[in-house]
Amino acid sequence: MEHPPYRLAEEFDRFLGDPNDPGEVFSYARCAELDDKEEFPADICRRFEEWGLPDEYVPVEYGGRLHDYEQVLQLIRAVARRDLTCAIGHGKTYLGGVCVWVAGSAEQGARLGADITAGVPVALGLTERAHGSDLLAGEVHTDDKAADSADHWLVSGEKWLINNATRGSVLSLLTRTRPDGGPRGFSVLLVDKRELDEDSYRHLPKIRTHGIRGADISGIAFDGARVPRGALVGAEGAGLEIVLKALQLTRTMCAALSLGAGDHGLRLGLDFAEERELYGRRLIDLPQARHVLAGAAADVLLHEAVALVAARAVQTQTAELSVTSAVTKYLLPTGTDQVLADLTGLLGARAFLKGVHADGRFQKVERDHRIVGLFDGNTLVNLNSLVNQFRSLVRGFRRGAGDTAGSDAACDLGTALPPLDPTRLSLVARHGSGVMAGLAASVEEITRRAGLNPELGPAAEAARRLLAVTTAVHAEMEEYQGVLAEVPPAAFEVARRYTLCWAGAACLGLWTRSTDLAGDDPGTGPLWREGLWLHTALDRLLVRLGEPAAAGPETYEELLGALRAARSSGRLFSLLPQRGPERQPATPDAPAGESERTPC
Repeated sequence: MEHPPYRLAEEFDRFLGDPNDPGEVFSYARCAELDDKEEFPADICRRFEEWGLPDEYVPVEYGGRLHDYEQVLQLIRAVARRDLTCAIGHGKTYLGGVCVWVAGSAEQGARLGADITAGVPVALGLTERAHGSDLLAGEVHTDDKAADSADHWLVSGEKWLINNATRGSVLSLLTRTRPDGGPRGFSVLLVDKRELDEDSYRHLPKIRTHGIRGADISGIAFDGARVPRGALVGAEGAGLEIVLKALQLTRTMCAALSLGAGDHGLRLGLDFAEERELYGRRLIDLPQARHVLAGAAADVLLHEAVALVAARAVQTQTAELSVTSAVTKYLLPTGTDQVLADLTGLLGARAFLKGVHADGRFQKVERDHRIVGLFDGNTLVNLNSLVNQFRSLVRGFRRGAGDTAGSDAACDLGTALPPLDPTRLSLVARHGSGVMAGLAASVEEITRRAGLNPELGPAAEAARRLLAVTTAVHAEMEEYQGVLAEVPPAAFEVARRYTLCWAGAACLGLWTRSTDLAGDDPGTGPLWREGLWLHTALDRLLVRLGEPAAAGPETYEELLGALRAARSSGRLFSLLPQRGPERQPATPDAPAGESERTPC
């Protein structure tokens, strides 16, 4: 299957070299060294810039190469698969520019685009020490009563826990521009520190963190900093809306971080099980170890399916991104945390030690990933966003409304993506979710195909069960329609269940619309043609929804065979036919039959 977004990421991965080679700039050894020193990976980021990664953060209309958000997902995933600190430290520039891509002027976009493509780091200044995720409580403000305020904004206050606050030369800053604040009391200013008086701002010390130790997590304080009036992004007072729309893009792209961490953790767990001997047998031969690995493999593919649909939906289903982004930002970080926790049980003490298995890389990826669920809106923020949209989501599901054409395009990997129109971003999905509206048609289609291919029967039955549960979940959502303040805990639980149903609908949509394309590839075909990845994904979701299992041990054994075959053949374990740059380790006595039966 020719899939351009993946192919570019594969090219980038090859350019970065074999991470097992300590002579490479972006090697596992170098990342471990920097982590121990709590040092920013500046040399690795320069390597990214040699290839041109910053260009991929800038839309084509502003001089960059960003025209496909799935491509951004795949590129950041390739970095995160090796090291999350590097992905978060460098990828923050993309996050810092999004407010301008959403609402900035053409002049601002061109100027910022030129800076980013030149390698200038950019940051996004939202949070404050005393207020966390409560953006409406922000105290960084402008003083319009000062003598020179006619030509400049005079900015004062402190932003804290900001990625790249010190290293970044440019900062998209959420600022209170009306003394009484409120939804229309904040604006976004594009602050260029290179143009500020040096005595009008200072950097706050780097925060020592448990994970991503080398990242520049610090802060910045302003004291009457003179920022030109032309730095205003969008309309005055529109700052909160701009930020919330921008976060829909950044939350969706955060999926790349979780995908990369899941890839890395699963590979480490598999290699350990292949190598470790216990009671005279290799760990991989013990039923419990096989069960853990197969379950983790199923989750990794489930997360990839959700991320693929979500990233493509940025452009095909833009008006519903308030739902897509909240589901994705909740589901993938929490799901990947669970994958890593399950694999921790497999590795035992070696999951926490350095210099024992794989130079301690597992303990690093596990602690690095914990931060992903916190930034750009934490778990509760995203679930609360869904609760606030229950009314339109229930109404849309009942009517079969929503952007079903956009959902179909997002799920069809062979469909070219339209350009992103930021004006279509909305704080609420007014007509419901097209992904959910298309669930019934997807169930009907897999049922039809199961009539022609009996091997699809179990997956089709799981799909029908998912539809029934999804209908029940929407009935539960009706009880909390219109809840905006003092959201009861039960509403968050319903929102959690909604994310699982949405993920199942996205998986079914992706399989029904892309299996004819993906199933032709000799590497990934077996995962698609008999619905193997879909069957295990639906099983994982149904169990988390409190339903009986939909797949038996034999199905997971087949998936484990695909995982082992992928590792031994040099392919990444993925829904797409990806090859990694690593030299493959020997897997002693790997069952030849498994490789021949389920090459991946």
